Amino acid sequence: MAMRNDSRKWGTLVIACLAMLMLSIDLTVLHLATPKLTADLNPSAPQLLWIVDVYGFALAGLLVTMGNLGDRIGRKRLLLIGSGAFGAASLLTAYAPSPELLIAARALLGVAGATIMPSTLSLIRNVFTDSKERTTAVGIWSSIGAAGFALGPVVGGALLNEFWWGSVFLVNVPVVMLIILGGMAVLPESRNPAPGRIDLVSVPLSVVGVIAVIYALKEGAHGGVGQAPVIVAAVLGVITLAVFVRRQTRLAEPLIDVRLFRNRAFSASVGSALIAMFAMLSMSLVFAQYFQLVLGWSPLVAGLAGLPGGVGAAIGGSVAGPLISRWGRAGTVALGMVLAAVGFGLYGQADTDLTYAYLVVAMVITSTGIGMTFAVVNDTIIATAPRERAGAAAAISETATEMGGALGIAVLGTVLNSAYAANLVLPAGLPAETGAQVRDTLGDALRAASTLPPDLASAVTGAAREAFVEGMQATVLTGAGILLLLAVAALYALRGVPKELSDDVTELSPA
Repeated sequence: MAMRNDSRKWGTLVIACLAMLMLSIDLTVLHLATPKLTADLNPSAPQLLWIVDVYGFALAGLLVTMGNLGDRIGRKRLLLIGSGAFGAASLLTAYAPSPELLIAARALLGVAGATIMPSTLSLIRNVFTDSKERTTAVGIWSSIGAAGFALGPVVGGALLNEFWWGSVFLVNVPVVMLIILGGMAVLPESRNPAPGRIDLVSVPLSVVGVIAVIYALKEGAHGGVGQAPVIVAAVLGVITLAVFVRRQTRLAEPLIDVRLFRNRAFSASVGSALIAMFAMLSMSLVFAQYFQLVLGWSPLVAGLAGLPGGVGAAIGGSVAGPLISRWGRAGTVALGMVLAAVGFGLYGQADTDLTYAYLVVAMVITSTGIGMTFAVVNDTIIATAPRERAGAAAAISETATEMGGALGIAVLGTVLNSAYAANLVLPAGLPAETGAQVRDTLGDALRAASTLPPDLASAVTGAAREAFVEGMQATVLTGAGILLLLAVAALYALRGVPKELSDDVTELSPA
């Protein structure tokens, strides 16, 4: 019987990791498909923005609701239903005949993804009752998720070299079939034995609040924080989330038990998860442009070049458990952030002719630190929440990472764009209209240069690439400083948290 239970536990981990890998790849694969998609469907500029962003909006906005739903109807049931919906939405996305239908299909993908993410982590929480085994399992799960971000461009690039843009979504279908068939066979069911009713007022409050904040962050990064839509969205998001939090304190069965944030281990881990994703996505944004626009590599080569980052994240997740036993949770998270900061510092020395070997060293150091941090904080979040609320706790963790990603792109993206514009020295004889385009982004500069005479085009291209590299250096050094500050904060906030967190250790010192 013990052997059967062990097989079921590790089988659950395999299914959870497979689902997480699929979602991670799907988060990054669309960017490579955009050029072919645009040529085929000819979307307008606003439609293209919605095609890219609606998945993330739907996913982030519904995580809290879906995590609670899984606690009530069963995490296995929600995972299987959500996986089936994800497969169906992938088919709709792959064969969407118009921009409008593609936007709708991408929204459905986000809704389905929101059912899968918290279900995987909460299932792990409930089948791994031994604290050391659970920490190991969460480390593996985190590693697979991080590796998926690195694999996305590779998978997408390989498919797009041979097939049409829809193939990057169609590949989800066989993976979904494996998840459903394997899940029916090995996943145990678990749910809150006394869940109560879902508060129907809290659901739209959480959805609107989260989406408005993430929209404000993304749009602020693109066009500046002074835009009227950004200001309206930010105010709406903050007010709505404030009302949501206040309502949770008055409900017998809240969507989020805000008392969890009084637990120092929980709140510090949520903050650390946010910053880890802040670092990871901002790094991905900067180096996708560096590889393709500065070094001139194809999307597939750029994707392959990023694979060592996935390896580093897997290493970080796998060593997190032993490091906790040696240095504790506070020390391990602080070490992870310091490693990421060191990697960012190495990136800060990058220029237009840096060797790839140097970049690999920086990439592995950074991703190892981030993978280590993710593993520890995800384990701490679900371990410090009651088991019956595992889905809700997992949803809080995932929502924090979504907001962290949007925040990273907004903050460091703004630093990058500002530093690029400040360092750009335009050559003489450039038309004023073209100069304005060149000042926007490196991509715009290269497109503008393609319309100029050869000598002037070469001068514009060289100046723009030099300015981008200088902007990239300022960006990653800013990120390094932020990570070092937060390493100190994590060392303080997580002090005294036990190395092993079992079910009888849920009340720690308040924040």
